[in-house]
Amino acid sequence: RILVSSTRKPISYINLAKRFLQEHGEVQLSALGIAVAPMVTVAEILKNRQLAVEKKLCTSLESLSDDYRCRHPSPCLQKPKMDIILMKSPNFDDIITQESQGASGAAGSDVAEE
Repeated sequence: RILVSSTRKPISYINLAKRFLQEHGEVQLSALGIAVAPMVTVAEILKNRQLAVEKKLCTSLESLSDDYRCRHPSPCLQKPKMDIILMKSPNFDDIITQESQGASGAAGSDVAEE
């Protein structure tokens, strides 16, 4: 399970999610409040690159325990929460292999030819 924050860049979550998909075959992305938008971005990038397919999407309101607010007549603070479960796509292994070959090929391009 990856807890997505609004402060980190989506690319870090994309790489982490790819590792989860490689090792476990699926990944659960979870976000609360303003972190929902970056989480959706991560999921959509993985889907658009054909690395993952959406298995399940859940939305809810999470009640935050703010003791002062919960003791008084006003309602407890609630924030939107979203969970997305992604499965490894059928093409995942081929795409990852191509990406790693492309990265190793780019690293070797600095070598001068004689």
